[in-house]
Amino acid sequence: MSWYDKLNHYFPEQEMKKKEHLNDLIEDKDVYHKEETEDYIVLYAEFPEFIFIDYILVTSTCRGKGIGTGILNRFKAKDKMILLEAEPPDIEDVDTEKRMAFYMRNGFLKANHIQYERKDEEGESYFMNILYWPAKEISQKIIMDRMAEACRVVHNYRSRHYYGREVANPEKVLRWIE
Repeated sequence: MSWYDKLNHYFPEQEMKKKEHLNDLIEDKDVYHKEETEDYIVLYAEFPEFIFIDYILVTSTCRGKGIGTGILNRFKAKDKMILLEAEPPDIEDVDTEKRMAFYMRNGFLKANHIQYERKDEEGESYFMNILYWPAKEISQKIIMDRMAEACRVVHNYRSRHYYGREVANPEKVLRWIE
């Protein structure tokens, strides 16, 4: 099974980028990287001030062995803020609760002042949590700015070509809430 098939099998359809889109990001964007071993796959963008984890998958046979924590610790060692998106916990989907617990155990915090609402290809809204690991004390306004940059550089890269639309216009998908 290819790395893309593994991701596509694990992540919800609405969260998956097309394979060609990911390949273009890997090939064309100096900030975008893919690491793949038999045990895990991680796709991420490393900016000067932060790291955006687009996808992280530890294979089912390797979960619970510290591999995911090891990956996150390597990123933390760069002493930059780390951002990622995670679907809200859903009692009907145990994996969503496990993923959230994993990130919380690894020191990630939920950006409670940022609402992140995307639309799938049918135009249906869905919400994602923005999680962050703060290398240093940081305001959620800065987190929102960094997430907007990730939307522009990663999610929207050639999105009109692949999806016929801008998939994550920061002015439309990110909203400050008190």
